[in-house]
Amino acid sequence: MTYPTQPEASHFIDGAYVEDDSGAALPVIYPATGETIADLHAATPALIDRALAAAKRAQPAWAAMTGTERGRILRRAADIMRERNRALSELETKDTGKPLQETLVADATSGADALEYFGGLAATLSGEHIQLGDDFIYTRREALGVTVGIGAWNYPTQIACWKAAPALACGNTMVFKPSETTPLCALKVAEILKEAGLPDGVFNVVQGYGEVGAGLVEDERVAKVSLTGSVPTGRRVYAAAASGMKSVTMELGGKSPLVIFDDANVEDAVSAAINANFYSTGQVCSNGTRVFVQDGIREAFLARLSERLGGVKMGDPLDEATNFGPMVSARQREIVEGFIARGREEGARLVAGGGRPTGMSDENGYWVEPTVFADVTDEMTIAREEIFGPVMSVFGFATEEEALERANATIYGLSAGVFTRDLARAHRFVGKLQAGSCWINTYNLTPVEAPFGGMKMSGVGRENGQVAIEHWSQLKTVYVAMGEVEAPY
Repeated sequence: MTYPTQPEASHFIDGAYVEDDSGAALPVIYPATGETIADLHAATPALIDRALAAAKRAQPAWAAMTGTERGRILRRAADIMRERNRALSELETKDTGKPLQETLVADATSGADALEYFGGLAATLSGEHIQLGDDFIYTRREALGVTVGIGAWNYPTQIACWKAAPALACGNTMVFKPSETTPLCALKVAEILKEAGLPDGVFNVVQGYGEVGAGLVEDERVAKVSLTGSVPTGRRVYAAAASGMKSVTMELGGKSPLVIFDDANVEDAVSAAINANFYSTGQVCSNGTRVFVQDGIREAFLARLSERLGGVKMGDPLDEATNFGPMVSARQREIVEGFIARGREEGARLVAGGGRPTGMSDENGYWVEPTVFADVTDEMTIAREEIFGPVMSVFGFATEEEALERANATIYGLSAGVFTRDLARAHRFVGKLQAGSCWINTYNLTPVEAPFGGMKMSGVGRENGQVAIEHWSQLKTVYVAMGEVEAPY
């Protein structure tokens, strides 16, 4: 099967597609060609209210179902997603520009994993019994209520599922707003959930720009907000949620270090650096864009990296031979090219890339070559600011102590990696890294079983893993007295 790029309507509310063409125009651009492939509309205040009202109305009955019943629906949705992986992957490629070679294995499949995993956990949600003589205490894990998910544009299917799966498993309902840049895939997630048996109103999708997100976050009916996005956006959303004492999960940006010691397997380290900088055309929040290579192997690393970049194949993202796609938008390409220009101006040595590929004009989409800078110093702009594009900065270092100090010298703390054959050093090093998700001798593997999230400015809370249940539920304590009640008067 193939999904058309033009959806039936812009929004999915209370189990059905809904349109209101009085909302602001929201064109969907295919990044590989620059052509408009769908025309949507942002949600009006009336539609936002309608979505929240549907979620509010549906929540008590959904929470009253057993965890087994809720989990069965989520697991059924996971099965449907896997059966339709190719159609979903093709739509993801058209939505984002990412190569089909990548989306076939990393997007809808990851979303299905989340639905399956949290569907399995739903039946296990329980409290605790505490005996106090004849009296006792028990705790109940309960739903929060109506929740809001706000997605980023780089992984639209995955992010919708990473937020919806634990939220729904715990008995919450959700209104999800995708990025206005990639609005198509979340609608298919909603369709599939309904087909799997999800009651109307439990998962709703509304489209829009920042004001739509603000309208959702500020509404008093909302108990929790989960955002994937940039630090500036996170600051605004966090502040708005705090004014209403709402729970939050913030998965924000990063400037993550990848530290390679001179005893590392160079081939593996180069592979990890490629994945940590050029997968999804560098548009991944956890990317290890600050690559610290110990002086003894730095030039060998750069030489082998340059050779391996000869394997880059740009072209039609729907061709499975293509392994490197365009930027998601003209604006994002402009931002990345500005950083590349700053890198040159500030004295970094350009090793590879740095421009637009030959023969790929604007008519062929928003392309930027995979770019590598060497001799980067810590104070350079490209060393400090998140680029969110295919730009790798390579630094040298001499000692473990130096590498650790420099790796942690950032406001961010999302991810980090280390390559070394000395596992004692590896564990010692990651134990001191200020990052929420760390890897040893690999990079950017994020199975749903593993908690994911950041420290410092990179976020609050965790997604995935069993710990996510704590972020999508609340604990009630009940004291049961078995004897008479005494009082002083």
